Amino acid sequence: MIPRKVIPFALLAATSVAFTSSPTPFVRLSSLKMSESEESVPFGTTSMSATTPKISERALSVPSFKVMDVLQRANELQAEGHDVIHCEVGQPESGAPSTVAAAAIESLTGRDVMGYTDAFGLLPLREKIRDHYLKNYNVGKEQVDTKNIVVTTGSSGGFLIAFTAAFDVGDTVAVASSGYPCYRNILGALNVNLANVPINEEFKLTAKELGNEIEHRRKHGKKEINGLILSSPSNPTGSMLTPTELKDLCQLCDKNRIQFLSDEIYHGITYGKEEATALTYTNNAIVINSFSKYYSMSGWRLGWMIIPDHLVAPINSLQQNMFINAPTISQTAALKCWDDDTIEELEKHIEKYRESRSIILNELKKIKELDQKNIAPADGGFYVYIDLGDENLAKGKGAVEMCAALLEEEYVAFTPGTDFEDPSGCLGDRRFRISYAGGVQTATEGLKRFRRFWPSWLERVHNAK
Repeated sequence: MIPRKVIPFALLAATSVAFTSSPTPFVRLSSLKMSESEESVPFGTTSMSATTPKISERALSVPSFKVMDVLQRANELQAEGHDVIHCEVGQPESGAPSTVAAAAIESLTGRDVMGYTDAFGLLPLREKIRDHYLKNYNVGKEQVDTKNIVVTTGSSGGFLIAFTAAFDVGDTVAVASSGYPCYRNILGALNVNLANVPINEEFKLTAKELGNEIEHRRKHGKKEINGLILSSPSNPTGSMLTPTELKDLCQLCDKNRIQFLSDEIYHGITYGKEEATALTYTNNAIVINSFSKYYSMSGWRLGWMIIPDHLVAPINSLQQNMFINAPTISQTAALKCWDDDTIEELEKHIEKYRESRSIILNELKKIKELDQKNIAPADGGFYVYIDLGDENLAKGKGAVEMCAALLEEEYVAFTPGTDFEDPSGCLGDRRFRISYAGGVQTATEGLKRFRRFWPSWLERVHNAK
């Protein structure tokens, strides 16, 4: 097997990108002067000699997480002294709440051993998580028992454990056609097949869309769907399922023995729409959440799952062997996450997100060439997702090229839709995501520079046509 070429985003900015019917971009590499041996080696690795052990086909099959490629180039430009506006990653502007940071310092400077915990995590933390659901959601104690709560190494650790526990090689898991890329990438690494289900005009995957996919597969003799993973609020679209839509989806999954994984990591960051958890409507779902977003603890690598009874034993074994336990210092500090002072501080973050969201949506309205119907609803989370529309695109002048040019010329980092869209389609080079997690000033300056850049982009598109 010849290793595939992986072109980092930094190189896309300096080269001309064209697209064929395939979703994978090809890059004119004449200016890069790569040697023949270098061209066959994945980015970030050294040249392979005859004595070099192989790289697994699994590793070679996993695409990069594009937003991290964008971040890498943005950080390079920043290191060169440029004033870079970071609107690419979902990294909250603020760090962990002051109460959480103080608790970590106290634990580290005290006599705490910081040793192993139970595989499922500290019991007092799991009790806090249980109480959070009892207080904020329509669930009873029997639906959220501490024996079913697993503290994980971020939501990413939860995805890996849940996928490994619920699916075998060759199984098929449904994902939204516009969704978090790591779902696809992790499932692909586990040799699980994907069913990319098209989202509707409201940028949602509901029971209607999933039901259509189920019937289509039955009619055409395709493999049945074994699982569904879906986030609400969604990354990248910000769309949210209503409680009724979530209930219908849970019931459809139960009816068809589909393991539903409800990614709820953006809960708490919403702007008027009602939140609901899958726990209210089914005993079979895996609910995944994280301390990274609402709680502003992204680098602490801490999350949680609430799992059905039939997965308790296998997930316990997987957690013991894969991670042993989530970081003890992070668990200890997170006990403060639901203190009144902590919640008061976190709610101030939400007001900043709300203001930043309004700034971006209002500034986008001033760009008359952007059809407002092509802007996702942004009901929750901290992203705005935009389709450029046919008039603002040309061959070789899509979202990837636009984001690259914007970063190199105006030092504003947006993420192209290639990170989020069904790779078998062509929407990835039409769409881009703006993160407003970085604060009001970042959102204001980022959109100011984008509007300044926009006329030159239209001119490039016009010339290309």
